[in-house]
Amino acid sequence: MMVDFTLAQVGKNLSEAMRLLGDGQRELETGTEIRRFSRTSIPGPLQGDGQDVATILHIVHNLLHEEEENEDKPCRQMQNVGEQGHIALLGHSLAAYISVLDRERLRKLTTRILSDTTLWLCRLFRYENGSACFHEDDRDGLVKVCRLVINDRYEEYASEGYAVLNSKQPVIYQSASCRPGLGQHLCSQLGLPLSSLCTVPCNTVFGSQHQMDVALLDKLIKEDIDAGKLPLLLIANAGTPGAGHTDKLGRLKDLCDPYNMWLHVEGVNLATLALGQVTSALMAATRSDSMTLTPGQWLGLPAISAITLYRHEDPALSLAAGLTSSQPVEKLRALPLWLSLQYLGHNGIVQKIKHATTLSQQLLQKLKSLASIKTSVEDENNSPVVLFKFSQEMSAASSGGSVEGYCVGEKEVLDTFNRWLGEQLAQLVPTSGVDVVELDDEGFCIRFSPLLTAAVLGTQQEDVEELVEKLTELVPVMSSTMSLRQDFREESHRHSASLTYVEEISWPGLGAVRYEPQAERMDESRRKQELEKINSELLKKLQDLDTDIIFSTGPEFGAEEDCIFVGMVTEDVDVSELVDTIAALGRDIEESGRLLENMTEVVRKGILEAELQLIKANEEKLMEEGMLRQLPLVGSVLNWFSPVGSSIQGRTFNLAAGSLDSTEMTYSTMAQADRPSQQDTPNSSSKKMPGQRLFQRSGVSSDSLSETSSIGQSDEKAQEDNTTASSSIHPTFSAHEPEMDSLHTASDASPEKVQESCVHMHTHVEPGEASEERQPDGQEEERSRR
Repeated sequence: MMVDFTLAQVGKNLSEAMRLLGDGQRELETGTEIRRFSRTSIPGPLQGDGQDVATILHIVHNLLHEEEENEDKPCRQMQNVGEQGHIALLGHSLAAYISVLDRERLRKLTTRILSDTTLWLCRLFRYENGSACFHEDDRDGLVKVCRLVINDRYEEYASEGYAVLNSKQPVIYQSASCRPGLGQHLCSQLGLPLSSLCTVPCNTVFGSQHQMDVALLDKLIKEDIDAGKLPLLLIANAGTPGAGHTDKLGRLKDLCDPYNMWLHVEGVNLATLALGQVTSALMAATRSDSMTLTPGQWLGLPAISAITLYRHEDPALSLAAGLTSSQPVEKLRALPLWLSLQYLGHNGIVQKIKHATTLSQQLLQKLKSLASIKTSVEDENNSPVVLFKFSQEMSAASSGGSVEGYCVGEKEVLDTFNRWLGEQLAQLVPTSGVDVVELDDEGFCIRFSPLLTAAVLGTQQEDVEELVEKLTELVPVMSSTMSLRQDFREESHRHSASLTYVEEISWPGLGAVRYEPQAERMDESRRKQELEKINSELLKKLQDLDTDIIFSTGPEFGAEEDCIFVGMVTEDVDVSELVDTIAALGRDIEESGRLLENMTEVVRKGILEAELQLIKANEEKLMEEGMLRQLPLVGSVLNWFSPVGSSIQGRTFNLAAGSLDSTEMTYSTMAQADRPSQQDTPNSSSKKMPGQRLFQRSGVSSDSLSETSSIGQSDEKAQEDNTTASSSIHPTFSAHEPEMDSLHTASDASPEKVQESCVHMHTHVEPGEASEERQPDGQEEERSRR
């Protein structure tokens, strides 16, 4: 058998390229990549000499991952391209190679490829006698179908153009659950005004909330006909983009036939037409005039075109609308899918779709046993899309929470919690492919649609088990946090003098508060700086506490600033103690800051007062001793024969009190006298049992609590005795004077304790230091003899 050398070389080059790029990806994931080439985002000139394939592929690899390395981001997982993916990519290379064949061989080959692919797709998805259009944008097929219908319904459109549309304005009907922007895109591409687009509401009383209201559609069509308009086309859903619900396709088809309207169907549920058993509601899609398929997503095939299957008898109109092409190269778009379908085979295709639906059923059965989880599934036995959300009932509120305030902003808070839940699940179990969708009637929900993600991510049953496991861990925390939000609000209002409760419904947590400075007579600019400084330091202290609660600055783009945002909490959290601690720490920080600010002024005034007293003492000394004693030689002789005792007394500066005191008591009793201070006894409620976390409600009995309190009091008494005993060993320190480290533990003491425990900085001013004159040696000896 003769083998085309060029064809074999194309496959070899593609395999080599995929191998090099795959090796580079693995090196990047393991962190062992060798930087062989310089990387820069600045385009450079074309080199004079050519480069080999390996070098060019490395350059491509560098461009693919340059952003991650420059910004030190974690490597993002690329799509798992297996052998079936290589086949699809090979189709693009072969299409480029086949396009250089002579015209006759190219025509025969492309006709065979297109006819085979069309036949396989029509049989696979039960669409008899259909034609296929391959397009890159999944909306282009619908645009071309609309052109076909316009050419069919307006006979003179080919010659007169848009002028014939003035006689009867065409109307395109779409469901309110269609993907956003689809109708606007159609009008833009077709050159139609937006008045040609009619959005049909969904059922609000009977049936699904996401299915088109057939009775209302019939009424709208009759109104448009009476107004002289032409009903042209109806877009229906076999799996809405958000909830995965299917319209009543059978009734819609029966409604379209009398008005000669074209029915187009799209949606993810069309993939289940390939299964052995199909519901009657979905089988009605095979009666539609056209439908758009996306097998690349369903089967995990990269770079595969979308396909629109349609039925029409006039090939000239199909050619005019762009559904078919006379250019053989255009037909080569089917080549990648032609290769992939043959590689997978009928059984392989059905198995992949069946695997995705099985994953949905597995998750749905697991979710039914979870409390506070609400599912929204149209057909529980066959739906490939599972939609669920956290929805705590009022009866499920924790015993420690207040039920009365639960309904305040309930929907907005639930949306916030469900958005957080979806983000957490997508981060914890990335292979599950879950995402967050927003629906008009149900708010934010978590969607599991394995037909769109399982083939690409390689989702297995183990991933669904892990998803349920993580969900089981997160739901109790969300329930307790939801129940305790009202308690947190009430406790914050109880401390309204120092704390301001911030109503932030977009925060998935217990709530947010802001500490307000208590200082009065402060301008707005100064107050804003103080508020920012205190809350910033308060957040750091809260984050350093030994607790499982997460404190943060809130959402990245939140409207509130300088706030303390409290995250999710468990049901055993004592909200009252939590708020009390936040308020106490804020007061400590404010008082400590105020003390430090006043310290400079206190010290400055103390120094000025000491200088004045020293000057006055020197003047008194001069008056007592006379002028003769101030002369160097005469003064020494007089002091030798008749020593004079100094009347100047030393001074000590009490930093805490900000006052100058005499040192006479210090030298007479050989101990520094300190002002009496009243020590606050710690609150017994703040004591924790061994192993008990901060802010955790105690579960021990009252007897054990009283025993613990008595032990704590005896320990405090022993500490006081030890402190008194140590004062005799170190007489230069006050008996109640703490160590220097106590100045830095404002969070462990009240502001009064911090102020009273400041170290007494004593500035001893002696008579000899008051004057610049040195005492004679004889006088120093006389003092030593005394």
